[in-house]
Amino acid sequence: MPGLNYKRLSQRIRVLSEQWFYREMYCPSCGGMPLSKFPNNTKLADFFCEQCGEIYELKSKGGSVGKKILDGAYYTALERITGNANPNLFVLSYHENTVMDLTVVPKHFFTPDTLQIRKALSPDARRAGYVGSFILYDRIPEHGKIPVVRASVELDKSTVLKNYRQAEGLKVRNMDLRGWLMDILRCADRIRGEVFSLRDMYAFS
Repeated sequence: MPGLNYKRLSQRIRVLSEQWFYREMYCPSCGGMPLSKFPNNTKLADFFCEQCGEIYELKSKGGSVGKKILDGAYYTALERITGNANPNLFVLSYHENTVMDLTVVPKHFFTPDTLQIRKALSPDARRAGYVGSFILYDRIPEHGKIPVVRASVELDKSTVLKNYRQAEGLKVRNMDLRGWLMDILRCADRIRGEVFSLRDMYAFS
């Protein structure tokens, strides 16, 4: 099977997860299927929809996703976010050969404070001086985490498309206003129950 010839586990996982994704996934923005794959080593994204033009990056992780996800070069990622050229993000978690969860995060839920800079690689490293980054997944509001697969059960496609359209209503291009909105949504996530007052929000100030 293609992908099993790689020596490094991370390479095998990347290839196999991309193959599964290509076979099974549709565009959550318009429903188009299949998504087309960018050439290998494309820096911006992994897949794109030929029907609506949306682009997507796929991150795979064994076990639970946790609070952060390994990402690429910090300054490149920061430039993409602040320049509104960021791809939408798919986060896939797996156990052995089973997809456990798949979540899509629309690009407008990312702000500079959802990135964490990593320490530059040492001078004797193969990529000396390289500065990587983490995506701080726990800083993304729950409104921006749209489930596609949960506990190995695929959600109905119409539900995913509906949830994605609703998340589109929170799109803000101005980065300062977007950051303010994301802060508000993160505070709302911490309030128990669906109904809250202005006083509840002021408690976070």
